[in-house]
Amino acid sequence: MKNKANSGNFFEDFFVGQELKHSTPRTISSGDVSLFIGLLGSRFVLHSSKEFAKKIGFKEAPIDDILTFNMVFGKTVPDISLNSPANLGYASCKFIKPVYVGDTITTISKVLGVKENSNKKTGIVWVNSTGKNQKNEVVLDYIRWVMVNKRNESSPAPKTVIPELKDEVSVEDLTIPEKLNMSKYDFDESGSKYLWDDYQIGEKIDHIDGMTVEEADHMTATRLYQNTAKVHFNEHAEKEGRLGRRIIYGGHIISLVRMLSFNGLNNAFKILAINNGKHVSPSIAGNTIYAWSEILDKKELKNNKDIGALRIKSIGVKDNFCKDFPLYKNDDKEYNENVVLEIDYWVLIPKKK
Repeated sequence: MKNKANSGNFFEDFFVGQELKHSTPRTISSGDVSLFIGLLGSRFVLHSSKEFAKKIGFKEAPIDDILTFNMVFGKTVPDISLNSPANLGYASCKFIKPVYVGDTITTISKVLGVKENSNKKTGIVWVNSTGKNQKNEVVLDYIRWVMVNKRNESSPAPKTVIPELKDEVSVEDLTIPEKLNMSKYDFDESGSKYLWDDYQIGEKIDHIDGMTVEEADHMTATRLYQNTAKVHFNEHAEKEGRLGRRIIYGGHIISLVRMLSFNGLNNAFKILAINNGKHVSPSIAGNTIYAWSEILDKKELKNNKDIGALRIKSIGVKDNFCKDFPLYKNDDKEYNENVVLEIDYWVLIPKKK
């Protein structure tokens, strides 16, 4: 009899133009939100206080943007990255509609590109994934590329197609929430009085705090998103893998870096887009994650003079303080060995009146 268990797709199974409709729609609950805070310690006020959110124009507190990202991402794993040794990067990630408790999220993906690696054991797959709510409204749209194992090293490779990707989401393509009333924004509740006007292009911020990741933390978080990638869970298999340990899901590192950035970017209350991101090196349980950020750009917004957009590059670092802003170790732009994440994104922040 045929084995009915799903072994996942391997590199040979992907082709450009392929559309994947991912299983298990997810209805977001208040328990999801509480667990997310318990695992990461998020303090951004928009996602913490329904009353604050309503005062500035939301119908209630939307779930954290990074929780939205991880929930949408998690749906894609059984079809795209179940047999992946590494998720590599992101581009053109746009947060389009807020997600609220009670919304049901579904995800579809389209394959944009494929390329076999020189070792003939793995290949890279580029996909465009779109998350929608129960009203069929797009809440998140992003591109990622991922390394996927081949089923058979001798299998012929598909024709190489490498998609052209944009380095940034233009300000004109950012979706700004309508009817925001920033006159009701409470800076005592947000935890800081630093506004769009107070940040300067080129300014660097050490977020100071660090968080040590335990095995139970990263595995519970990854299960929360229904991400089933084997490398995050199976110690029996991974002790023979490249690190000899379970690898922390990259989305958990992104989440940690965003939460750590609160100390210094408290009023960056809403993520608008991720321009690009790169998982520089893997992390394992026992690593302590720190973060620092640089202000890359700042833009005024035509439809609301009370808020502005900041373009931020945040760097996640393991087992290394960030007072010296570690990134590259030499002029050839080789990364410092402690750098685990580089992510470039737009946030929404109040302006001075």
